[in-house]
Amino acid sequence: MKRIAIVGCGNMGSGHAMAIGDGTGYTDWQIPQLIDPEIEAATTDISIMLQLAGIFDIDPVRQEWARNEGYHVYHSLDEVLSDPSVDIVLIATPNHLHADIAIKSMRAGKHVLCEKPVCPTSAELEQVLAVSKETGMVFYPRQNRRWDPDFLAIKKVYDERPLGRPLNLENRIGAGGAGGPFGWRCFKKYGGGMMLDWGVHLIDRILIMNPCKVKQVFCQVINLNGTDVDEGFNLTLIFEDGFIAYIESGAGHFDPPGPAWRLTCEKGMAQADAMTAAGARLLKPKPRESFAVIHNSLPTRKKPVMSGESDSVFRFPGPQNEEIPISKVIYDRNSLYRNLVNTIEGTEEQLVTGEQALRVLKLMEAALHSAQVNSVVDFE
Repeated sequence: MKRIAIVGCGNMGSGHAMAIGDGTGYTDWQIPQLIDPEIEAATTDISIMLQLAGIFDIDPVRQEWARNEGYHVYHSLDEVLSDPSVDIVLIATPNHLHADIAIKSMRAGKHVLCEKPVCPTSAELEQVLAVSKETGMVFYPRQNRRWDPDFLAIKKVYDERPLGRPLNLENRIGAGGAGGPFGWRCFKKYGGGMMLDWGVHLIDRILIMNPCKVKQVFCQVINLNGTDVDEGFNLTLIFEDGFIAYIESGAGHFDPPGPAWRLTCEKGMAQADAMTAAGARLLKPKPRESFAVIHNSLPTRKKPVMSGESDSVFRFPGPQNEEIPISKVIYDRNSLYRNLVNTIEGTEEQLVTGEQALRVLKLMEAALHSAQVNSVVDFE
């Protein structure tokens, strides 16, 4: 059993407290959870692996919330780091504080689970990884969206190739409107912006799906509210094998009415909705012999008609696709917690590595540079 203390008990930290304190692993405490018996049967019971030692936050309101939930409250970071019963520090503070807390924690003999982005810059993360190597402490990036069912459904198609070779991918996640980032995320000095928020997860998943080098990057950012951060972005990644990924997130990208994922392959397309994988299906086009016969024939003269008085002279056939549901992916939704503990104990290889997080950060820096110069930039 490992004991974990949470530093930062805001929106995410409080969710982590309930996830670990209740032993369920559910982080999003603000929405009802959909219980799937098959997924639950495959999910690690983290209550036998992790115990919440307590939380530390500088805000008295958050301290009181934690006490009301029955959690121990530390009075300072030093108190957390001097507690010999604490094995792991989970960092859930604003982004600009991550590197300093991670370094102090590892030098105090604590392993670190760090919220994304693990650092606002790749230079800071390189310092953190050097300290991890120096101290022998595990530094674990919490890039947990690799285990979202929508991604797993699309990755299943990418890996198994029922529609032939994948050609390109579109992935969109809206912000529910054009309000932009909120709170400290509106400020660059705190590590705000949508690229460092959702961008981490979206890019991380694409890089896990396609292990090839990313040769070129093109990005445009959106700012509708006058903050000093990217409130949204459109990002195109061109891979060495010719695969192209297009990603959208943030303000101005309203939650789409259609699927959040579109994977186009040689023989069809795969689609899935965000988060839940609802509507995950393959679309295989049916033959269009009749269309070819009619529209490859010679034209015949037709009398012109006023718009609205008759049906269109030209009718393009509607979609003629065979729809095949993608079989549900059964997965351990507590894989990250399980792997964290087993990595510390030396029984598993680390699944989300610092080097992977560093590659994501460097790609995001290249993307923001591309937006600044309004040009395609080379990456790897």
